[in-house]
Amino acid sequence: MIVFLLSQFFMFFTYVLKSLKDGRLHIGFTENLEKRFTDHNNGLTEATKNRRPFIMIYYEACLNKNKALERELYFKSGFGRRFLKNRI
Repeated sequence: MIVFLLSQFFMFFTYVLKSLKDGRLHIGFTENLEKRFTDHNNGLTEATKNRRPFIMIYYEACLNKNKALERELYFKSGFGRRFLKNRI
């Protein structure tokens, strides 16, 4: 029942990727998590094309676009990076 209810809403995702090339993190936001991850690994994203391949180490789903964007900004802050370090 819960899955059915959630499928009626459009989901937004905040995600964290780790580069296997340099070990650095990339934090982003998307409406289609699977496509965005594939785009990063296929070099279709300018900001990360030289740091491939990536693994996804964390993501969060939100029902509200603004909340997902807020989480992205939080993860890019000092407090957010500390949260991620403790979480993963």
